Amino acid sequence: MIRLHHVPFSRSFRVLWLLEELGLDYEVAHYSIRDGSLRDPAFLAISPAGRVPALELNGDILFESGAILQTLCEQYADAGLAPVGRGAERARYLELLGYAETMASLIENLNLQRVFLRDPSQASPTVIKLTTGRLKVSLAGLETLLGDQDFLLGAGFSSADVMMGFNLFAAPYYVKMEAFPKLHSYRDRLAQRPAYVRARARDGAQDFYVKDFYPVPEA
Repeated sequence: MIRLHHVPFSRSFRVLWLLEELGLDYEVAHYSIRDGSLRDPAFLAISPAGRVPALELNGDILFESGAILQTLCEQYADAGLAPVGRGAERARYLELLGYAETMASLIENLNLQRVFLRDPSQASPTVIKLTTGRLKVSLAGLETLLGDQDFLLGAGFSSADVMMGFNLFAAPYYVKMEAFPKLHSYRDRLAQRPAYVRARARDGAQDFYVKDFYPVPEA
């Protein structure tokens, strides 16, 4: 039995997407950041920090998207979605998983400042400007790493693309992606994958963003 505890358009989408890439049968339990369901004692027993994703996997409970992706790729190694061994490709793969969380933390910080503060006047224009700048730098670095490859690893599509690719659908709320043409095309390639399309169909409607773009406010 596989059950994913999920908030639409959150980092738990990474797990949803990978489950589709692996062709597994699974259930989805939906939550909302806004309704207090993540603080319910029953959920906290599954995810101690009260965050998604959490995955019930054949009797085990896992949380943290990077750990879940690595576990699934190891248990379903025949799918070939993660390099094995000690070579350069494996090292780059692990590096990209960490890079994805660096970028995601910047997006999360912008979400807190721009979307989730109950009193928008408490947002700091200086913090927003600095965090947006750091997000742009991380996107520029990823553009360089991608180069002219179709996917992040030279061997082809992997779960590193799932981990990082999710960020590229959230970052455009804060950064104009036209400045990164290679990432823009890369994101389009990811969105055309059948597993991605199926995952979006099961994702649910996001209730984070009420604007298509949040420009940096004047200090």
